[in-house]
Amino acid sequence: MAPVPTNPRTPDDDPETYVGLDASAAEQQARDRGWTTVRSLPPDAVITMEYLSGRLNFTVEDGTVVRCWKG
Repeated sequence: MAPVPTNPRTPDDDPETYVGLDASAAEQQARDRGWTTVRSLPPDAVITMEYLSGRLNFTVEDGTVVRCWKG
């Protein structure tokens, strides 16, 4: 029987702390804090809405994070 897959752990981190940061600094900070996937998106990007444990999403405008959310 195949092993049951495990989802990556979601760090205990407040996404609001990333808003206002430079995108590259925010991405590095997120990886340092244990996020396994970091996704930077332009404003109004069309994306799928599936939740992925361990992923942090950024909306980046003019090189600055303007929105951040888990999943």
